[in-house]
Amino acid sequence: MRERGAATVDGLPLDQVRTLLAAVDEGTFEAAAEALHVTPSAVSQRVKALEQRTGRVLLLRTKPVRPTASGEVLIRYGRQLARLEQDAGAELGLDDALGPATLPIAVNADSLATWFLPALVDAAADRGILFDLHRDDEDHTAALLRQGRVMAAVTSSPLAVQGCSVRALGRMRYRAMAAPRFVARRLAGRPLREALPAAPAIVFDRKDELQDRFLDLLAPRRAAGSARLTAATRARHCMPSSEAFLAAVAAGLGWGMIPEAQAGPHLAAGTLVELAARRPVDVPLYWQQWKLDSPDLAAVADAVHRTAARTLSPPAPAPG
Repeated sequence: MRERGAATVDGLPLDQVRTLLAAVDEGTFEAAAEALHVTPSAVSQRVKALEQRTGRVLLLRTKPVRPTASGEVLIRYGRQLARLEQDAGAELGLDDALGPATLPIAVNADSLATWFLPALVDAAADRGILFDLHRDDEDHTAALLRQGRVMAAVTSSPLAVQGCSVRALGRMRYRAMAAPRFVARRLAGRPLREALPAAPAIVFDRKDELQDRFLDLLAPRRAAGSARLTAATRARHCMPSSEAFLAAVAAGLGWGMIPEAQAGPHLAAGTLVELAARRPVDVPLYWQQWKLDSPDLAAVADAVHRTAARTLSPPAPAPG
């Protein structure tokens, strides 16, 4: 039942939509209640009322709570409303009352460690925007857009998420690197395509497939019984930080794919050597954002594209 006097948009009470958004952002009804300055019971009642109004389960009551597919639709809706409210307030000169704008953005760790931060600095300097960054693999950041968790993302997918626009940023180039002592100890005396699959690799996390892609360049798998070891059996160290990843490779713990921008100083100092100079792995990057007429979002997009044009390899030419 709609609460008496509650503001609505298209029949959905705004306080209920905002409460759903707070529950997802904060993770629990208790934390959402604290953020909204209401009781946990009020949060539960508002979410339940919204579910009754829509006739759908919107949240899975886990810890943290997780939105259902229907919940993701309303979360995107709620974030868009909040963004439009913030932009309208800015145009009316109500910035002090509403506070600075905060944009949730998904970005992969290597971009954040190399080229992405200067774009945020430019946008923040121009408009005083605050950022809520969500770090994930570039192959998975688009999922955060679909879930309504972020308004924009650096992603490897050229296929636009529903309700989003997509533009090519360029290619991030990775090179297979290792410390000289690791090469001498683990790779010397045998062809690289035979020695490398059995040598310890450094990976960012279990989603990281760059090392596998490089091995496929060295020795493509022509059959299931290929002599190349599979990812499940090969030795690997997980380093869920770009800085720790680079340090682990430079320390000789294993070999790994290093962004070209990070590799340069180590190559010059001799702390890293390249394993196959003619076989880089390029990861195309795209900027996806909601189709929303938001000056702040447009300013960030412009800053990201300017920075990418200066630092990334140009996008691959279109086929044909």
